[in-house]
This record gives sequence, structure tokens and C-alpha cells, in this order.
Amino acid sequence: MFNRRRISAALIGLIVLVLGGWAIKEVVAGDPPAEVPGASSGLPVVTLSSLPPETSETLRLIRSGGPFPHRQDGTEFGNREKLLPTKNSGYYREYTVPTPGARDRAARRLVTGASSELYYTGDHYRSFVVVDPGR
Repeated sequence: MFNRRRISAALIGLIVLVLGGWAIKEVVAGDPPAEVPGASSGLPVVTLSSLPPETSETLRLIRSGGPFPHRQDGTEFGNREKLLPTKNSGYYREYTVPTPGARDRAARRLVTGASSELYYTGDHYRSFVVVDPGR
């Protein structure tokens, strides 16, 4: 009889601990983080802070509407390589990310989508990553 009480008390204690831990986790975690626009494309997602520092300045210019250092900045990106999700003409815009020491636009670009997507290429459209601008 004594062993049954001990086992019952241990089981009740375990259940209380599990439920208490679950409740605390829910309160601490809060809302799940918002999905990064473009993450569903299947491309790798990287933080803005992991990209070259000039990328942040280009994003600042995009958000403020310019002025941009190159006349091509803000023009339509045609996605001819088909590496980004297929969208209608005019959906994507491209912007130069300066490369220190380069005498021309070089290879680095930010490409924006009409639904707030942000893509980066450091190799002139051969590959892309999705940029999480919040981190």
C-alpha cells in the first residue's frame, strides 16, 4: 500500500512538472517569429548582418527611395536565370551593392520583390540567398 502511494505521488508530481514546464514555455516563447518574405522559395535564408556591410547601406537607400549611385538601380530584374520564383514582368527590381575598390558596378546586387522579398547575389545572378533584414 505504501509503495502505491509513493508511485501515485511520483506520477502526479511528474504530470505537474510536465504541465508546468509546458505552460512556462508557452508564456516565455510568445508568438512565433514572422516568416521571412521569400523563405518559401527554398533558397537559403541569411541575416543581413552576415552580408557585406555595403548591403545595409544599399537597403537603406532602397527604403528611402534613393538617390542611387547607378542609373540602373531600381530597374526591372528579369529573372532570366530562373533562380528566383517565377513572377510577372516588373515584379522584381535590382540594386547595386558597392564593392570597395571596384571601378564598375561589379557583381553584388540586392533584388527586391513586390511582396517585400529581399534577395542577395554576390556572383552576378549565378546564385541567390534570401535576406532576413531584421537580423
